[in-house]
Amino acid sequence: MAGNLELGVTRADEGVQDRSWNVVGHTYTPKLLCNNAFLWHAVIPDGTGVPPHIHPTQDEWINVLTGNLEVEFGDDVHKAGPGDMIRMPMGIAHAIWNRSGAEATCVFGVAPARKLFDLFIALDGVTDPEELVRLSAAHEVDFLPPPEAA
Repeated sequence: MAGNLELGVTRADEGVQDRSWNVVGHTYTPKLLCNNAFLWHAVIPDGTGVPPHIHPTQDEWINVLTGNLEVEFGDDVHKAGPGDMIRMPMGIAHAIWNRSGAEATCVFGVAPARKLFDLFIALDGVTDPEELVRLSAAHEVDFLPPPEAA
């Protein structure tokens, strides 16, 4: 469980608790963790993404640093590039994709922190989609079922 915000600096080449994770092919490095918020730097390779999911207990945002991302809210697709801030309110299904042809980097955040830091610990290196969905649900992130085949 996160506590109160600690005074100090998280260096560019460091993560909170010296951690870094491989989650769905992305490299996530935690930069800030307290009860009120969790922020992490992400490297998102081209052709990867996070399928539709909901954070029922957290607002989420992404500040794009380099590259381009697409965020889907159902059939509504928003494109974002360097300097853009993507806002994803709690309870709203969203998916995040890098279909740009190049790597993207960004800073994600959620508020409050809830169980997401612990989820990333659990998901580090997990490649089985069913296990990813199970672990995520146990940590307050609900993935939507895949669309029906036509």
